[in-house]
Amino acid sequence: MNPFKEREEKQKKIDASMQKIKCLIAVGSGKGGVGKSTVSANLALSLAKKGYKVGLADADVYGPSIPTLFNVENAEVMVADVEGQELMLPIEKYGIKMMSIGFMVDKDSPLMWRGPMASNALIQMLSETYWGELDFLVLDMPPGTGDIQLTLIQTFHPKGSIFVCTPQQLAIADVRRAVNMFKDENAKIPVFGLVENMAYFTPKELPNNKYYIFGKDGGKKLAEELNVDFLGQIPISEEVSEGNDNGNPVAMQFDSIEAKAFMELADNVIEKSKE
Repeated sequence: MNPFKEREEKQKKIDASMQKIKCLIAVGSGKGGVGKSTVSANLALSLAKKGYKVGLADADVYGPSIPTLFNVENAEVMVADVEGQELMLPIEKYGIKMMSIGFMVDKDSPLMWRGPMASNALIQMLSETYWGELDFLVLDMPPGTGDIQLTLIQTFHPKGSIFVCTPQQLAIADVRRAVNMFKDENAKIPVFGLVENMAYFTPKELPNNKYYIFGKDGGKKLAEELNVDFLGQIPISEEVSEGNDNGNPVAMQFDSIEAKAFMELADNVIEKSKE
């Protein structure tokens, strides 16, 4: 078969597998450790709390975090025949559908894959999962501007992207590159905006106080510089860390300051997805 024709047929199959997903949102960052997976997980939960059908795909192939964040590390992925195709069934918890490379490999073994191997694994994971009908599929990308991001842009064409940063200048410099990759004329993936994580600390006993531990408004200023929307600030707190560790993400704590911040983020993402 002609290699160009073969590639075209493969792309048609991928497009068909994703056609019931209304809005594919990529969540990225310039560097690791800024809370990108935390934001992805809690954004997905917040969208589900609003009544939307939501999926969460862990595209961070080398460092999958979603199984840990939801305490489903030992979940077994089942395969079913769907209209003549053998497809993987996503793991479901808290009303969202999840899939991750982390479900398929030993959590203690390093993934020593070259770029093409990782990209092929990602394509297979996303296109051979039975997502069903979804309003939103949130993609937790790896940090940076590498092969995985290129694969997502070229193969899956997200409807939009959001980027996570923290207020420090170093984190801001890195996310600038990641945003510009998606804004590049060869990509043309809409950037919904920036989210500033670990933006401030509010003690429980002083709910009206905000302490800017890592600096103030770094993400907001960068959004203005890059001419993208600023989608919100997420506070730093012990509750966020505890939720990550025990598989009960903080968005499930309906009345907490953190949950309200994620609900505000979800509202802004919903509005951007309608544009």
